[in-house]
Amino acid sequence: MYDEAKRYAGGAEHGLHHRQQGVDTAIVRIFNTYGSRMRPHDGRAIPTFLRQALANRPLTVFGDGGQTRSFCYVSDLIRGLVALAESGHHDPVNIGNPDEFTLLELAETIKELTGSSSEIVYRGAAGGHPKTAQARITLARDLLAGLLRSPCARGLQRTMRRLRCEVSDSA
Repeated sequence: MYDEAKRYAGGAEHGLHHRQQGVDTAIVRIFNTYGSRMRPHDGRAIPTFLRQALANRPLTVFGDGGQTRSFCYVSDLIRGLVALAESGHHDPVNIGNPDEFTLLELAETIKELTGSSSEIVYRGAAGGHPKTAQARITLARDLLAGLLRSPCARGLQRTMRRLRCEVSDSA
């Protein structure tokens, strides 16, 4: 229901401003953006796993860890937004990374990246979250060729460096 409401609201607003008023608009659908300025306690998977791993605390995976997500590094998102704004394209475009990971794979990657001895623990499923969330970026790839290029591991390293400083400062 949430996704449908977003699609409808974006389309209605877009139509009002673009078609009726002649405003140069575009619709962007953003997928799981992450980066070095994320707050350690914002509740999203990447800063939570990094914070837990850096403190050698258990990494909390909700559900069975099989839920999938695609994560887009913030600089790729920004390049995509600028390119889309300059493209003259007015229909919806997904901007994200097409590489899909399970949350368990993400936890394991972060554990390895940080050199953490943390164990992975499972908690009850987080209600209302989709089983899969992969960015289908065929249109973005055609329109914005070559802009989405940060491998997840490189973005995680950048995010970890900044978060490591914040976590140690708050300890």
